[in-house]
Amino acid sequence: MDPSIAILEFDSVAHGIAAGDAMVKRARLDVLLAGTVHPGRYLVLAGGGTAEVEEALAAGRAVGAPALLGVTYLPDVHPDVVAALGGDRRVGGEALGVIETRTVTAVVEAADAGVKNAGVVLRELRVADELGGKGYVLFGGSLTEVEAAIEYGVARITRDHVVSSVTVAQLHPEMDGNLRADSRFLPRIAGARKASGSAGGGSH
Repeated sequence: MDPSIAILEFDSVAHGIAAGDAMVKRARLDVLLAGTVHPGRYLVLAGGGTAEVEEALAAGRAVGAPALLGVTYLPDVHPDVVAALGGDRRVGGEALGVIETRTVTAVVEAADAGVKNAGVVLRELRVADELGGKGYVLFGGSLTEVEAAIEYGVARITRDHVVSSVTVAQLHPEMDGNLRADSRFLPRIAGARKASGSAGGGSH
């Protein structure tokens, strides 16, 4: 993906589809990804050259305006943000920072600002599905750098889009293990049951 991306978030599937169509018709993009996310929202991501993405973004805004929840435009998106959107998860640092937002576009914006302006690892970026439409980003690193990432991330987005932000100065290994394994609860339960069964030999 090229270093310029735009993400539009809609509270209407119909308007989102129409906006995505208008975007790809307006400009020659390297990538256009669109689809539904919880709870009944629609995301359109455009990637490519800066001028082309700007043109596509303008078209999407115009067509989808009545249902537009948020917009993120990153002309020089950090590669770690692109990787995290693709599902990459990383580890690092004794301190942990979390920014939780009400929208997908806000958390992507916060993640980009945090990782660009502080010496942190972008551990994970979760968006929308299984989160009721919310998003969160995890930063790892030294306490000072994590605090800086949180500050920059929160400052980048509109205050009413922030659900909460916290910093854990020294993440306990047990909690770190949970985050490394899977941030979702049900897979953690399933994993614990399997481990318990294996420890017991699985027979009577």
